[in-house]
Parts: sequence; C-alpha cells; structure tokens
Amino acid sequence: MSSSGESAEDIFISAIFKHGHWLQRGSYFCLLSLVFTASLPGASDEKRIAIYSLVANYSLPVYDQSGQDYVGLLEILEPLGTVTSQTSGTRWRLRYNDVEIQFTANTTRARIQNRDVDLPANFVLASGHGLVPLSSLATLLQQILGGPVTYHENSRRLYIGSVGVHFTAQIGGSNPPALVMSFTSPVNPRIATEPGKVQMVFTREPLMAPSSSTLTFDSKSIPSAIYQENNGAAEIVVNTRVPLFASFSDNGRTITLSPAATTNAPEAAATVPVPSPTELASSPASIPVVPTPTVNRPTAVFAILDASHGGEERGAMLSEQISEKDVTLAFARRIKQQLDAKGFTSMVLRDGDNAMTVDQRADLVNQAHPRIYICIHASSMGKGTRVYTGLLPPASGESSGAFLNWNTAQAGFLMLSQLVAEGLTQELQNEHLTARQLAAPIKPLNNIATAAVAIEIAPNGEVGSLESADYQTSIANSIATSLLNMRGRLESGQ
Repeated sequence: MSSSGESAEDIFISAIFKHGHWLQRGSYFCLLSLVFTASLPGASDEKRIAIYSLVANYSLPVYDQSGQDYVGLLEILEPLGTVTSQTSGTRWRLRYNDVEIQFTANTTRARIQNRDVDLPANFVLASGHGLVPLSSLATLLQQILGGPVTYHENSRRLYIGSVGVHFTAQIGGSNPPALVMSFTSPVNPRIATEPGKVQMVFTREPLMAPSSSTLTFDSKSIPSAIYQENNGAAEIVVNTRVPLFASFSDNGRTITLSPAATTNAPEAAATVPVPSPTELASSPASIPVVPTPTVNRPTAVFAILDASHGGEERGAMLSEQISEKDVTLAFARRIKQQLDAKGFTSMVLRDGDNAMTVDQRADLVNQAHPRIYICIHASSMGKGTRVYTGLLPPASGESSGAFLNWNTAQAGFLMLSQLVAEGLTQELQNEHLTARQLAAPIKPLNNIATAAVAIEIAPNGEVGSLESADYQTSIANSIATSLLNMRGRLESGQ
C-alpha cells in the first residue's frame, strides 16, 4: 500500500493507462500476478505453470509451501470468467460465475456447490490470496468449470477443454531434403541453435506430444527430433548434421527447416542463426531465400480425407504384399485429386507413413472446421464400397458451455452425415459400382463436430484391384461428384 492509500493493483493499473499500454485479458492477469508476488510466501522466479484455454493462454508463478507446489486459484480463474473472493477469518470464499467454492486455511477439505472435495495437501491463505496444491488443479477445475481438464504435472502445463495444438513432422521432397513441421494452429516458438541441434521452445502455444517423443526421419542430414516438456513450456529439439535455415509459412502453421546449400560439412552443424518470425518480417533482405516445400494445409479447407492406420499400425493385411495403410493413403490422394479438379479445397490428414491416434485425428479435424470429413478404410472381404455414418452411444453426459461431449460430438451433425452417405451411395451406384450405406461405431466418427462419414473400399474382383488406378479413380470421381452435388448443403451446414 502506498502512502497515498492506493493499492498495488491501483498503482499497476494506473501505470498501464498512463503509458498507453492496452493488454489482452489473459496478458493483463498474467502481468497483474507479478504485483502480488512479493506479498506471497515462497514465490519462485523459476517455477511457472502454463494454462491453455479457449478464452486465454497465460502463465502464473508457482509457490513453495513446505516442499509442496502451490498456485493462486483466483489468478487461475480470473482470465476465464467472472470471479470474486472474500476472506472471513480462516475461511476463503470464491464465486466463479454461478459456482460457489469455500476453503478453510490449513485444512485439506474444500466445498464446491455443497459437495466436499479432498485436497492432497492443506489449503493456504496468504495475504487474502488462496493457494491450492498444483496436484489438485485437475480435480478442482473440472468441478468448477464443468468440463474436461488435463494437467501435465511433471511439466506444469494445464489444458482446459480441447485446445491442444498437434503437429506432424516429415522430410519433404526438396533437394536437399528439408524437415517440414505442420501445426494445427499458428505458432511462434523461440528458436536457438547449438552445434548439432536446433531448439524450438513453445511457451504460448498448447503444444501436445506426438505419439512418440522421439521422431526419426529417413535423412542423413536431419536424422531425428525429440519432443519434451518442462516448467510450463514445450520443446522440440531437432538433431542435425548440417546448418539449417528456418522459414515460416501458412500464417505460422508451417515451419520448414532447410539445409544450407553452401556447405556439406557435418562439423558446421547448426552454426547459422535461425531467424524468428519477427526477424523474417523486419529484415527480409538479410535472410537467405530458401525454397519451402509445398504442404497440404490450406487456410480454409472444405474436405479432410483421413487415410486410416499408418506407421507401425499397418491395418489389415489385404494380401501378402498389400497393407491397408498403403491402400487407404493411395485412395485419399486419389480422392483429393478429383476434389481439387472440381474446385474444392481439400487436404489429406495423413499424407505420409506416420502413425496418428484416433483422438489426434479428431482433434486436428475439429480445429480445422472442414465442411466434410471422410475416413478411409480398405478390406479384402466383400465387394465394392461401404459408406458408414456414426452410431452414437446412449447419452453419457451433456455439452456444457464451451465444452463439447467428446463421445457425442457428432450428434448435431448426424442427420447431415446421413444425407451425405446417402448421396455418396447413390452416386456410386449410378456409376454401376457396388455400394451400401450402413451405421457403425467406427472411430473417430462420433468425435467429429462436422459432417462425417467412413468409406470402406473392398475389391472389385481380385484383391489386387484395390491398387488399380482405374478402380481408384472411378470411386474417387463418384465421391467428388456427389460432394459437388451437395456442396450447398454442406457449406450451409444443413
């Protein structure tokens, strides 16, 4: 408190407006927390927790109390909604929107909407601020917010809802080959180099781990990359034997690491500074021009084609030589060719031999907001094409606010999906191709929040016909023609 009676918060806010600094909501509360750091016990300049949500991404300091990590609950909730607090003796009451929460200092029990909740360690009341153990955050926030919360305790990264940014990394076809990293949302990492490595640190983005923390590439120049998380940040370390240049494209959704063409000396690895997006914008003349491989990630996409399986997950062995993962990728690319020819924007979700979980696929699709999602399977059984829509389970929970029930995300789009499946089946039959319309709990259809179908392609005679360019093209053309006929309905979402 100043001699004039102003609080620390008053002084801080006055300083902001005096200097004309307008801050976003999340940034304001992140900075405001620094004002109170001196008044809270055990504050650490090193430990941070990162919070990611649909409303704001921000980080807060972590406090040490008797060997336990704590964080201010009021500061966690303030960027997310309307919140007030009141202290009465050893009791601390918090109101978030319409939810009432009550804590008592030096006890391990809280009360949320008249329900008792046990904490793993004592609640701490310090200078009017309520501190809760970090390990209790997932349990507390799920009940307060009414939706899914994921907490990576070792790295102190908290995800509220389905906000994760996923990425793929593969060697592109340029000469010399480059590493192309595609992200589901724009990113702006801090990039640093040291001999043999390029380090990208993501502090603002809710980056999610790939299926394996170690990624290996078929490249002598760029053999591997490692994903790791620590202290509220995610990090990708690319191992390299040559100097690399970084270029950003697709509004920050793609980072391409390209070997410098001027040297092949392994001992010179990563000695050339890698520019940041800010440097690229401010001094383009000083940045070497490096060709960027084309990647299939349009800013506005009509259709997403998902080739099932991939990597070590081969799918069904259709014959001794033919794997399902190879057939589905070939069909996905063939359908994309036909869609592109008819003026659609489309992308192949797995455009390479990489593994992806069904949850990762659904996350990528839901964040891209396409008009139609098509999951592609292949089978050696039967004949022709089977077109599936989702088969929703009995209601296991309702959507709440910004949270969509994961298992029934398809519910609001099922009727449109059935119309699409009917149109696809009819068009295939019009071209004298065998086709049937079915419903089945095929993953991840029920998790997709747009029109969604699965197409299972069986042979037209011998199993080898699945690899026939003519057979693939006939099916792909029918699919593209059907979507063209339904374009208006799909674009209106009805």
